[in-house]
Amino acid sequence: MNDLFGRRPAYCAPMPGPAVDLALELVRLDTINPPGREAAAAELLARRLERAGLEVERHEHAPGRTSLVARLAGDGRRPPLCLTGHLDTVPLGGAPWTVPPFGELRDGRLHGRGASDMKGGVAAIVVAAERVAAEAPGPALELVLCAGEETGCEGARHLVAAGALGRAGAVLVAEPTGGVPHLGHKGVLWVNATAEGVAAHGSAPHLGRNAIVPLASAVAAIADVALDATEHPLLGGPTLSIGTISGGTVVNAVPDRARAGIDVRTVPGMSTAAVLEVLAAAAGPEITLTPWVDLAPVVTDAADPFAALCRTVAEEVVGVRPTPRGLSYFTDAAALTPAYGGPPTVIWGPGEAAQAHQTDEWADAARIEAAADAFAAVARRWGA
Repeated sequence: MNDLFGRRPAYCAPMPGPAVDLALELVRLDTINPPGREAAAAELLARRLERAGLEVERHEHAPGRTSLVARLAGDGRRPPLCLTGHLDTVPLGGAPWTVPPFGELRDGRLHGRGASDMKGGVAAIVVAAERVAAEAPGPALELVLCAGEETGCEGARHLVAAGALGRAGAVLVAEPTGGVPHLGHKGVLWVNATAEGVAAHGSAPHLGRNAIVPLASAVAAIADVALDATEHPLLGGPTLSIGTISGGTVVNAVPDRARAGIDVRTVPGMSTAAVLEVLAAAAGPEITLTPWVDLAPVVTDAADPFAALCRTVAEEVVGVRPTPRGLSYFTDAAALTPAYGGPPTVIWGPGEAAQAHQTDEWADAARIEAAADAFAAVARRWGA
């Protein structure tokens, strides 16, 4: 398996190992969101972390939708390092799978939904924390394992609103990056575009007003919108996508409501108000725009000491010398990093970004074990 630079990693761990074993346990638990059902995975991890000596808090943002905050007090020399990941996965999709969708280890790969995005990364976080806890006193840790990331960071936003977070001097997000540290990701603005009409029988459409017609025109216009923003050196430019569209209930009735979901990925320098103004001008007066997720980009300076530490450990443990780069997708750091006061944040996980949300999803098992070693090394050096 080659890394993102086309080289074969120098690190080769025996397989399976403790991180892969835990990742397989997690993949075998169905946490597809919707509906989520992260409670079983959260409880499995909570018990392990409690046995390791961490103090664990369980937080539900809805029944069965459990997020965890686990703390290791450490020696107090430095503020805690936050290690974070999410427990939910996306649906399997419509295409048939040729591997077991809920977990199989074969030919050096962990197969199944969530293997890359991101149960392999979560397993690496937990195993790293167990190792650091066994060496106490040492660095302070705050593990934040979230429900509901795939549907707009619901669990993370709930933790922030509930005041459940402590302190963090730096944040490491174990999302899939192919084992290469990244320095930031785009923000996200999700907007519902809604058209209202008047219901009528399908045989007498003149008695109603079809909500689909103005929405269809608005969607076509919005799809052609060019967002005005300066391209960011790490994140590039903004993007816009129409992700969902719905309207009507039966074919023989004039629909009185139609709705489309708009996905905008933002870069530094953009404002929500300006984006909504552009969308409203394209959509026209018959369309109501309602933002329901609005999270800013996260970017860390390449010269930051924590970023440099992650690059050094990646080179030593994983065999990769990364160059500064960013990601197009967003993570729970979009909610957590501002709540912590803006500490340096690195996105770095063992999964393959290209495997996220794919049929026959897999992750390289050796990379999961390497990540556990790397995260423990980062924590030790952070504490020192």
